[in-house]
Amino acid sequence: MKSGIISKMLLLLLLLTSIAGKSLAQKDKLEGLWFNAEKSAKIEIYKATDGKFWGKIIWLKEPNENGKPKVDKNNPKEAKRNVPILDLVILKHFVKDGDNLYNEGDIYDPKNGKTYSCKITHKGDKLDVRGYVGISILGRTTTWERVQ
Repeated sequence: MKSGIISKMLLLLLLLTSIAGKSLAQKDKLEGLWFNAEKSAKIEIYKATDGKFWGKIIWLKEPNENGKPKVDKNNPKEAKRNVPILDLVILKHFVKDGDNLYNEGDIYDPKNGKTYSCKITHKGDKLDVRGYVGISILGRTTTWERVQ
């Protein structure tokens, strides 16, 4: 009789552990792969160990330049100008603010080597990514699409 109760308790414990693990593993809707506006790059957005959302370039339509992998040649820090564009982190420190807004982040543009304040608005399979200097009104919005 005791072994039957123990078996049932173990089964229940395994079931509860499985359910808890699945709920903890659920991803935020921002996470995943996104095409930039030009569809020249795929950016993977993920939740980092600091609990904030980050993003890195994981694919380039044209990964090479002059027969070599593209590098961050416009970086203002000379020591970083040989860092490959692939796997380059371009989104940092985003905090979820409500259902669809992510604030307090920065976006780095390897095309010009500049970093901007940024906010992201989730709109289903699209993101409005707004980079700005100082206040949001002084910026530009591009639309990214989820990779299907």
